[in-house]
Formats: sequence, C-alpha cells, structure tokens
Amino acid sequence: MGVVTALVRSSFLVNAVYAEAAREYGITPQQGQLLCVLMVHPYGMSELGATLGLAKSSLTGLVDRTAQRGLVHRVPDPLDGRAQRVALTATGGELVGRFYAETCRRIDELPAGLSASDRDHLAGLLGQVVLDNKVPVVFGEADGPRAR
Repeated sequence: MGVVTALVRSSFLVNAVYAEAAREYGITPQQGQLLCVLMVHPYGMSELGATLGLAKSSLTGLVDRTAQRGLVHRVPDPLDGRAQRVALTATGGELVGRFYAETCRRIDELPAGLSASDRDHLAGLLGQVVLDNKVPVVFGEADGPRAR
C-alpha cells in the first residue's frame, strides 16, 4: 500500500472511530471537534473558524447548536469588549472529558498489532507530517498537557 492510500484509508478509519464515539455521547463529530478544541481555552469565532476550517456561517450554526445543548456558551472577550469568545460550560467540560478519554482509548487500539517500537516510529512519522503541514491543534495529547 502506498503512502497516499495508507494516509487516506487511515483518515477514514480514524474518522469512523471518532464518529462512532461521538454518536455514543449524543453529539455530532463536528461538535466533538469543537468541544475538544475548547478544552485548551476559550476561542474567538474567527480563531475557531481558522482552527476548524469552517466558514463563518457554518461555524455560527455549529456553535449555536452546541450552545442550545448547553455544552458551550459565549463569554465576553477580556481584551476586546465588543467581541465574544466561545467557552465550554460545566456540562460541556464534563462531557468532553469523557468523550476525549474514550476517543483516545479507541484510537490507541487501532495500531495494537504493532510493537512498541513500531508504534513510536509511526507516531514520530505522523507527527512530523502534521508539524510540516502546520495542522492546527484540534486534538491534544492523551497523555500530556492539552495546551497549544
């Protein structure tokens, strides 16, 4: 299997696991992404749009639907009184903590057939691809700090 096929099929595999976990927690995969991003800190709408790769109208709808579920809310931006940031509610923080842990557990099982050394090598190679392509932090380290 070539690198293109392997990466595309891996992406489908991870997305399927992510979507299945999201369904079990009663959220959409997009809401799961939003909540995981907000685990780090509240974001402004334009920063969220850039991080998630969403147009303003799509992001507004996503935030509105997630807010209606009581998982996020808008708070004043401390640096700009005219702007607002999106933050997790207590309910959203509790749900994303469980969702994040379960999603990490499931994804960690995907390369279970690899040796510890091969897993480390795979992580290093994929990490380099992510860094080289400046992928935004939409999912932090399961075993490390969740800061940017």
